[in-house]
Amino acid sequence: MTRLLLRRLFNSVIALVLASIAVFAAARALPGDPTIALSGEGFDPETQAAVRERYGLDQPIPVQYAKWVGLVLQGDFGRSIRANVPVRQILTDRIPVTLELAAFAILIAIALGVPLGIIAALRRGTAIDTLSNAGALTGLSIPNFWLGMMLIILLSIRFPVLPASGFVPLSEDIAENLRRMAMPAFVLGTGISAVIVRQTRSSMIDTLGADYIRMARAKGLSELSVIGRHALRNSLVTVVTIVGLELGALIAGSVLTETVFLIPGFGRLIIDAIVSRDYPIIQAAALISAFAYIVLNYLVDVFYLVLNPKLRTSGAMS
Repeated sequence: MTRLLLRRLFNSVIALVLASIAVFAAARALPGDPTIALSGEGFDPETQAAVRERYGLDQPIPVQYAKWVGLVLQGDFGRSIRANVPVRQILTDRIPVTLELAAFAILIAIALGVPLGIIAALRRGTAIDTLSNAGALTGLSIPNFWLGMMLIILLSIRFPVLPASGFVPLSEDIAENLRRMAMPAFVLGTGISAVIVRQTRSSMIDTLGADYIRMARAKGLSELSVIGRHALRNSLVTVVTIVGLELGALIAGSVLTETVFLIPGFGRLIIDAIVSRDYPIIQAAALISAFAYIVLNYLVDVFYLVLNPKLRTSGAMS
């Protein structure tokens, strides 16, 4: 087990190094020059040259990459070209907002998706199963921004129950924070829950047909014990995979929802940085997104070993 985790950790480090190279190269490949926006309307060549020298944009690309990596390893992502403040300060303000939104969305997705997937598997071929599949397909088909706007019209304008937009930090007012996070978290959670419903149903159907499930029933175990202690535990491997991947996607992929509900999160920061060609923010945001994916995938592998003891001895990891 230890060798498996160490080998997976080594692969994760290699993936992170390659991701950093790709991130740096992609940021430099963006069309446009940030010095033009910072030099004013006159496009003064001397001013542009001074800006390039100040931010190290006049140096060769390999030198810029080496310096950037060296600073990142020290926790320094540079200074924002647009705001002229440390990127770390901006990230510190934005990332917790998106993490909170992502956590609430995942909780909603699990609360909706796992029970519905189990019920659909146990009632396979019935009207409940059909409705569950139809609901999951609908959840996958509806765009987040459209659902968000419909909820605003319904719950903020037609029936003023929840605020339409804005953000209040959790540390300032817990109740108001939850009220403002309810709709965007539900919007993001419904799409993920649709995936969880379908995958949980499929995994549960396969598990319920396994020999050890029939053996458990033959021993006289109650149906609740068979489902909860045996079938569900193995089926959760699929759910863990989905949750890990979707959580990584939410960190950088909630930009549309954050825009609709005017939430100052990580997604909006990335879009603003791309528009203004703010290289330090683009690089830091993309690297953190890649780091989140890699770490979450590694944690998924660890959970595999916890949920499925066979992997500890077989040496195989899905």
